[in-house]
Amino acid sequence: MLGALIGPASAAAQASVLAPAEARTGWVWPVTPPRITAPYAAPAHEYGPGHRGIDLAAPLGTPLSSPAAGVIAFAGSVAGRGVVTIDHGDGYVTTLEPVSDAAAIGREVEAGDVVARAGTGGHAAPGSVHFGVRKDGAYINPMLLLGTLPRAVLLPCCEG
Repeated sequence: MLGALIGPASAAAQASVLAPAEARTGWVWPVTPPRITAPYAAPAHEYGPGHRGIDLAAPLGTPLSSPAAGVIAFAGSVAGRGVVTIDHGDGYVTTLEPVSDAAAIGREVEAGDVVARAGTGGHAAPGSVHFGVRKDGAYINPMLLLGTLPRAVLLPCCEG
């Protein structure tokens, strides 16, 4: 179950993700109001298929906000689509794509500051933007940081 939430990573990386997740305050949705169009799906292994983030409904031109305070680490084109990457410190890095009108590299941002506008291209469905989060280089479910991931409830597996 843990792997499904945060993806493949070493035990140390997994522990470092879960411990501070509850302490991560001030994280906000990059799109308001948020509507998930494709959920996170952890790959079975580092190079396996999966969906390493969530897609959010964001029509072309929608303002995209920084989910937390940080510094713009990258803003440019990757494989024909606009990408903006924000380094939030403590090993947390977020990426939004496709984007246009991205903020300049090196700009300091606060949670909720507009860092780009929804663009076109890439693997996200038209009218949506991909929101990915890495902790110490390993992809994690962004919902862990937004405080909206429901707690797991263990149910009995068998009758009798």
